[in-house]
Amino acid sequence: MQERHNLTHREINRDLLRPVLTTPLWFWAAVGFLGTVVAAGGVAYGLSWKFGIGMFGLNRPAMWGFIITNFVFWVGISHAGIMLSAILRLTQAEWRRPLTRAAEVLTIFSLQAAVLMPLIHMGRTWRFYWTFPYDFARGIWPNIRSPLIWDPAAITTYLTSTILFVFVLMLPDLAIIRDRTTGIRSRIYGALSLGWRGTPRQWKLQVIAGILLSALILPVFVSVHSIVSWDFAVAASVEGWHATIFAPYFVIGAVHSGVSGVVTVAALLVWLYRLDAYIRPEHFDALGRLLIVIALAWFYFFLIEFFMGLYSGHGAEVALRDTQVFQWPFNMLFVVFLLTGFVIPVSLWMFRSVRRSIAMMFWTSILVNIGMWIERFLIIVPSLMRKQSLTFNWGSYSPSAIEILIVCGSFGLVFLGVLVFSKFFPIIPVADAKEGKLLSQVVQIGKAQVPAIYREE
Repeated sequence: MQERHNLTHREINRDLLRPVLTTPLWFWAAVGFLGTVVAAGGVAYGLSWKFGIGMFGLNRPAMWGFIITNFVFWVGISHAGIMLSAILRLTQAEWRRPLTRAAEVLTIFSLQAAVLMPLIHMGRTWRFYWTFPYDFARGIWPNIRSPLIWDPAAITTYLTSTILFVFVLMLPDLAIIRDRTTGIRSRIYGALSLGWRGTPRQWKLQVIAGILLSALILPVFVSVHSIVSWDFAVAASVEGWHATIFAPYFVIGAVHSGVSGVVTVAALLVWLYRLDAYIRPEHFDALGRLLIVIALAWFYFFLIEFFMGLYSGHGAEVALRDTQVFQWPFNMLFVVFLLTGFVIPVSLWMFRSVRRSIAMMFWTSILVNIGMWIERFLIIVPSLMRKQSLTFNWGSYSPSAIEILIVCGSFGLVFLGVLVFSKFFPIIPVADAKEGKLLSQVVQIGKAQVPAIYREE
């Protein structure tokens, strides 16, 4: 890795604003590829809109499949921003600085992808307003006790607060771009920067706003995936779902997949934008150590959820575990889920050399999210297939090409959103990088020695 020492504020501006002020050729190739993936998902969605969700692989009693699995997955990824930005900001963890905005942006676009999934699954997307607990003169009131009604409120609140969080903390960077561009770009960034001049009073208000928003958003962070877990837990007629541990189990699983998603994005930023002077091996080392703790906590909840179902001795619960572990194809998915979601990555993260390797952290984070996607699938489909209220009509589920294209399109949408954002706004906070440079004399990242790049000249 290239080492660069004694960076000045001018050089920090140059490096972190380069993606905004210049456009490399690979950017257009990446936009073209991801745009094609999104377009394919859009065409698949258009077909399901025209011909109905009968084009999905759903049947009785498996009425949820890939689309709802994908919804739970993207809501989980969205927990990355709050974990790295809000919680670590409140705990004053210095190593968060170059990673916070990437995590927050990943949160915004993953939430948008998550919101699309229930709308697509609804079939009649144009009637989305039925989810709001208001009569609308229809004489039909939605059941406000249902988590399916709580979901839109919680996710909308989460998305709105995250966008506000990102915008408030990005004001200094918007002002920097305003002063380095001309014409209409300067006017647009000038309007977005809300007259930021960097006065002591403005800095003080921004710091206070960041702390307050960090504290206020934490309850939303906990509630969103808790509510998603209650989508399942209150459906007491489905074995495997009516577990009181689902809320913390889903939340810690969301943090596991979300922080792993940040590792993936951070590695791509280093490779694509040559930001190795800002996102360094000690940052990946800190993320790896954090992931070990999170993964162990998640695995503990997984074991409780799995074995307490067996311990109950209830025939339906035991039959469900038998389906997940021993029956094809779920047994193969179960093994892959355990290996990729926990065993392989955690075993590798125990080694410092792995945690400080960008390539190894990238691939292990990919493995985690493969495993966590499969975990959500194993929670949803086997339970529905063995729903005891319909024992006369047990069915199987296999995804259709339409569902697969929609899921791939959602991944393309998230990565395309992060890529386009990095073109118009600094993906690493410029002001945070400069502040970290000044504080590096008294604060170190983990046990690593702070390199000269961040020491005051």
